[in-house]
Amino acid sequence: MLRLNVDMKSIGEVASAFGLPAHVLRHWESEGLLSPARESGARRYSDADVYRVASIIVGKQAGFGLPEIRTMLASRTAEARHEVAARHRAALLDRIAKAQAALPFVEGGMNCGHDDVLSCPNFQRMLREVPGCADLAPPRS
Repeated sequence: MLRLNVDMKSIGEVASAFGLPAHVLRHWESEGLLSPARESGARRYSDADVYRVASIIVGKQAGFGLPEIRTMLASRTAEARHEVAARHRAALLDRIAKAQAALPFVEGGMNCGHDDVLSCPNFQRMLREVPGCADLAPPRS
């Protein structure tokens, strides 16, 4: 019996569409995140598989590990999915807050004209304003 699935994509097509090496998709399959159909031994990805790939990528960008992503995608109820997302949300908000707090440090280093940024009084003052660094001694006059 000849089956022609014109909407099915090869591993190369899917990998290329997302800018991934094909071995990443194979790894995700070995981790239980993907299960593309097989045609003559070749992986064939449906639209649903492509959405799963996009979900995995977005999950990784949000800081989820593969086990968490697998749990989210395998959840059969909104409640189960909510539990995983709620646990991760707190950690994500913490990372966002730390990244926002670090931005002035990066900008301070960029805006300092001193050759040795550590001797710059403005940079030192900025460091003393970072939570956890308030006990730094002010520069000596």
